[in-house]
Amino acid sequence: MSGEAKDQAEAKTKGKGAAVKAAMALALVGAGGGGVYGLLQAGVLPGGGKEAKEDHTPKLILKGEEDPYAPPAAEGEGSEAPDVSGEGGSKYRTAYFTFSDNFTSNLKNSTGLIQVSLAASTHRDGRVLMWLKKHELAVRSRILIVLADTPEEELLTPEGKELLQKRITDAINQVLIEAEGFGGIDAVYFRSLLVQ
Repeated sequence: MSGEAKDQAEAKTKGKGAAVKAAMALALVGAGGGGVYGLLQAGVLPGGGKEAKEDHTPKLILKGEEDPYAPPAAEGEGSEAPDVSGEGGSKYRTAYFTFSDNFTSNLKNSTGLIQVSLAASTHRDGRVLMWLKKHELAVRSRILIVLADTPEEELLTPEGKELLQKRITDAINQVLIEAEGFGGIDAVYFRSLLVQ
């Protein structure tokens, strides 16, 4: 091969190599740009095309903080002394819901009956209590199912009663999640409990 042909062949090869390198660089820039665009659209990076969804879940209410969803005070309740919280314990205020009627059910694999009066608590804003009242029929039904699935011997120990409280709390939250997308009940309390 002559010197001139050899120079032309080398130039051609170098030109192809530069074109391949340029194409690879362009592909990497495109992939990087696409990745950033995807992250922006997914909301992972701020400034994306989609607006961030506003969080509509009930918020924790600090002691002394006003609840924007507090139920209106019943007649004669607003004239009392202001609510003063202690400094110890939880930093969140606790709101209670008392079920209006008792729950009576048979017990699992037993001729025994259980009768309980219940209350539930939340540290969240008043929407949880509104939802609990709104869906009380479904909640009552689920609680009766839990009670009917409780063995009598479980109710003979404090640990068994605490387990029942937890199962009822979970059942209430499940109904609220199914109906409203959020539970929010922190605990259930026995106002009375009778096993016969």
